[in-house]
Amino acid sequence: MNPPAAAGGEETGAAGGGGCRGAEGGGEAAGAAGVPEEPGLSAADESLEEKLRSLTFRKQVSYRKAISRSGLQHLAPVHSLNIAVTNGPVKEPRAALEWTENAVNGEHLWLETNVSGDLCYLGEESCQVKFSKSALRRKCAACKIVVHNACMEQLEKINFRCKPTFREGGSRSPRENFVRHHWVHRRRQEGKCKQCGKGFQQKFSFHSKEIVAISCSWCKLAFHNKVTCFMLHHIEEPCSLGAHAAVIVPPTWIIKVKKPQNSLKTSTRRKKRTSFKRKASKRGNEDNKGRPFVIKPISSPLMKPLLVFVNPKSGGNQGTKVLQMFMWYLNPRQVFDLSQEGPRDALELYRKVPNLRILACGGDGTVGWILSILDELQLSPPPPVAVLPLGTGNDLARTLNWGGGYTDEPVSKILCHVEDGTIVQLDRWNLQVERNPDLPQDELEDGARKLPLNVFNNYFSLGFDAHVTLEFHESREANPEKFNSRFRNKMFYAGAAFTDFLQRSSRDLSKHVKVVCDGTDLTPKIQELKFQCIVFLNIPRYCAGTMPWGNPGDHRDFEPQRHDDGYIEVIGFTMASLAALQVGGHGERLHQCREVTLLTYKSIPMQVDGEPCRLAPSLIRISLRNQANMVQKSKRRTSMPLLNDPHSIPDRLRIRVNKINLQEYEGLHYDKEKLREASIPLGIIVVRGDCDLETCRMYIDRLQEDLQSVTSTTQRVHYQDQESSFPRVLSVQRLSPRWCFLDATSADRFYRIDRSQEHLHFVTEISQDEIFILDPEMVMSQQVGTPPGMPDLVVEQASGISDRWNPAVRKRMLSDSGLGKISPHYEVPDKQKDASQTHMLQSPVSSEDQALLQAVISGDLLKFIECCKKGANLLIQGPDHCSLLHHAAKTGNGEIVKYILEHGPSELLDMADSETGETALHKAACQRHRAVCQLLVDAGASLRKTDSKGKTPRDRAQQAGDPDLASYLESRQNYQMVSHEDLETAV
Repeated sequence: MNPPAAAGGEETGAAGGGGCRGAEGGGEAAGAAGVPEEPGLSAADESLEEKLRSLTFRKQVSYRKAISRSGLQHLAPVHSLNIAVTNGPVKEPRAALEWTENAVNGEHLWLETNVSGDLCYLGEESCQVKFSKSALRRKCAACKIVVHNACMEQLEKINFRCKPTFREGGSRSPRENFVRHHWVHRRRQEGKCKQCGKGFQQKFSFHSKEIVAISCSWCKLAFHNKVTCFMLHHIEEPCSLGAHAAVIVPPTWIIKVKKPQNSLKTSTRRKKRTSFKRKASKRGNEDNKGRPFVIKPISSPLMKPLLVFVNPKSGGNQGTKVLQMFMWYLNPRQVFDLSQEGPRDALELYRKVPNLRILACGGDGTVGWILSILDELQLSPPPPVAVLPLGTGNDLARTLNWGGGYTDEPVSKILCHVEDGTIVQLDRWNLQVERNPDLPQDELEDGARKLPLNVFNNYFSLGFDAHVTLEFHESREANPEKFNSRFRNKMFYAGAAFTDFLQRSSRDLSKHVKVVCDGTDLTPKIQELKFQCIVFLNIPRYCAGTMPWGNPGDHRDFEPQRHDDGYIEVIGFTMASLAALQVGGHGERLHQCREVTLLTYKSIPMQVDGEPCRLAPSLIRISLRNQANMVQKSKRRTSMPLLNDPHSIPDRLRIRVNKINLQEYEGLHYDKEKLREASIPLGIIVVRGDCDLETCRMYIDRLQEDLQSVTSTTQRVHYQDQESSFPRVLSVQRLSPRWCFLDATSADRFYRIDRSQEHLHFVTEISQDEIFILDPEMVMSQQVGTPPGMPDLVVEQASGISDRWNPAVRKRMLSDSGLGKISPHYEVPDKQKDASQTHMLQSPVSSEDQALLQAVISGDLLKFIECCKKGANLLIQGPDHCSLLHHAAKTGNGEIVKYILEHGPSELLDMADSETGETALHKAACQRHRAVCQLLVDAGASLRKTDSKGKTPRDRAQQAGDPDLASYLESRQNYQMVSHEDLETAV
């Protein structure tokens, strides 16, 4: 008999027990013992066959023993089962971990799942409801197997356990410091086989009956279900825990304490111990009194164990999905649901783990809750806290570069960011509330006597914004079912703010408060400016990402804001400045101080880190409490070349930009190739090799502007894919302001990058030679095909072109961008081209020409337009023997420049001065007229044309001392050069 052809493949013959159900068709050959003997075999052949049978039998026995030890007990032979189909298992499926002495190692964590998903893990032979397509199923969050509710009892009988999360205490055997693989059969598997490097084929998509892979629930290694890929030695070898081994708490660290035995032998053994050991044991027993679990870590500088706290109710109940994903990647006993129990017990359990890090998945309130518990426990050193933003505002998460909200970034990437993040400090401030001593007891109004929190990390405010937050809080408490999404929450905020604005409920705030900062009384200024909102700000972000302190710049009275400098910023707002805050404005900077004394003389709405109340007249003191350790998301340089190798960093990158609509992204983001095929090319940009995405966004916006100026509504632009037989449309639909980058390289699927984190990513991290962007408002248009074999871009002229888009104007607009060479429809005949080049300016002759010249010199736009309507010639010679456009550009008269560009002949745009060789763009750049330069560049002025001294407009701007203008002209020049190289002429 031959060895089994597949791991867990069908076995027959000498091993006995019938066929193994594990591979379910995955085996490639049956054993020779089950095949009838061929007639005429010699004695030697019979002897050889007996030896093969004996060898195969020994291998099968060894294989089954290895399976039973490795946790693949379900692969053992299954006899025929005659079990009646029930409505479900007797024992209620467990959905949360058990932390008592009744905990069972390897217990599955069952979650409800789609009834039409994967086939039951038991397979057709053992499944109890194999003929029911709508039977309820559950999925294990830790090992991701799917089983019918009615099949769970059968799963217990074959003893297939989940991955172990702890080890039993009290064992006399030496402690194992390694974890074994937890092998599970998969009918669907992403990625490639670790052994042969080939992908896994899913023949029947979701309903494949064939097991194609065997993968480990810990390290995520996967092998083909073949003996040539998955070998016997893989079963017993230690598991490395995979790419996130540094943050995973191994199950060997978590020990279930054995119950004490009150026997005579035990008490005698205790009496024989030395006094030192007895004291140590007593102290240890006191620490662990009543706890069925203890943590015994093995210290290593490479380990950064992570505790994950998830608030499932934050941000529209997004946390439930996140909770399940972390249980799959980590040990489930290091992931905690805050809706079940607070973080105190978990932090006490793990308090002695070295290099511990915490990930708070929720809003800013969740982070504050965890930081307060850390203060109470007084852990030394306090573990740093990272943030996965699931809330509505997420201002602290924005400050620490974690973004404004979780979208769909892979959990694997998040774990890498937490591990590599930088530890920074965060100031925390005390709030002490007393009764207002200046008011008698009988004059105190109704209201709360204390604030919701006595410590704040982000901000403390009173007035208009707190009143809006209080209305939201009261409405949510009354109708929680109406506030189940982040979008709905923000819409309610907007409506409540508008209503409060009309009612002007906080208009008299300045009359009822007194503010003293470090001994300086700010009350007169507050009353003078009639502020309706006062904010005491600790971090730069506020109100869902705005920056109320702004950038002081050259203002010597104030410093830029920091979250670790021990100072708090005091800012005042009127209704006008609050409205401007949403479009980049800032409030009135009042003070930067270490202590604040605030007196209120009436009940005023207040909020502490988003928790509102209406506080009775009080005396409030604000002082620095301590500094907390936080994890700040770092700018990754792992994909960048070494800095000491100058040849490895490309000076320039040419990257094609493709855009994708939301519908295709949501349906195909797990399939990279199909999503690439569905994308629509936008154009090509050139950026520096060390460019980040924030800078790259500006280039893409400019690219879109250029395409809009070239491809009017009367033009059709088509893209011909060179590697496939079907065309793709080059859409001219304008990008919406909500577009975002997609990471297409660093994970096994596409995922969105938060706009607030673009400065943390290099272009080389998400792209090789092309970038993908997602436009959620993009509308799919019907694709128009072009015959194969055409060049990259073909611009076809459509009927109905307006007079303005005449051949001369088109040639001017496309002169240096390269788009003018796309189609022969816009080529100017050689004779006409020569005539235009030799065209000379005329001296003003008529009275209209003289009046036109005087209007240009005086800058009188109305008179200039009137002369043009009377027939004045725009090709007359102006002052200094140059054109009228030259003079208007030199003097910075943008209105006249715009009129000439719209109504004048195209020859004026790049006409050179007869004395200096300068174009109108040269003149504007020399005088640093930025608006005029932009008008000329948008009209298609040449950025590469040089004057008599060999200088380009960019060089002239640099010489004039305007580096910003020079940088702008250089970027537009680079784009023109790339477009000229990339676009080919249609044949």
